Amino acid sequence: MKRVSFGVRYSGELAHPIHRRMMAGHAVSRMELLMWGPMSSVRTLSWFDAAPDETADVLKSAESVVSTHLVAGDGGTYAFLGQSEYELGGPVLELVARSRVVFLPPVVFRDTGRVTFEAVGQSDLLGAFYDDLAGTLDAEIEAVHDFSRWSSPTDVTDRQRAALEAAVEVGYYEVPRTGTVEEVATKLDCASSTAGELLRRAESAVLTAFVASG
Repeated sequence: MKRVSFGVRYSGELAHPIHRRMMAGHAVSRMELLMWGPMSSVRTLSWFDAAPDETADVLKSAESVVSTHLVAGDGGTYAFLGQSEYELGGPVLELVARSRVVFLPPVVFRDTGRVTFEAVGQSDLLGAFYDDLAGTLDAEIEAVHDFSRWSSPTDVTDRQRAALEAAVEVGYYEVPRTGTVEEVATKLDCASSTAGELLRRAESAVLTAFVASG
């Protein structure tokens, strides 16, 4: 099983109306589609990098939106939307419908026209999906990883994960810092030098994956 990161660039006629409005110049420059419902009953949760009033304005671009609930958070606005349909271009919807892979959240839309997302499946099916995708949109493969059931996209080991959890518990990542590496070591029953090395390796994996995700 593989997890593949894709990058695509939409032309105007195939892009979602909200994305087209972003590309035309708007206070919203990034939208993250976090959750979406089945095609017959569209319910979505997205995050926008803008204030609620600016988010409400960009949402006017989508005629399919029938209900809206906006919540400020994480430096932007979460939008719970009820939609009568998806408004992506027909060829894009057909491509998704006939694919034999699974798509992972988030799908990230940028005002440059670029969209990034991940899909999981067997190598041959992911390859067939990419061929189909590249025949429809300007597309590229950004990264390929083995897939695991862990929600984290990183290669953190169980011991490194335990170190991170201990560090959070003792306040090592609080601002200002209230915990120490020595306290992490006590939690893990190991030497301070070992705890420090576990944290450095875990931090490197997490931050590298975060930057790579865009």
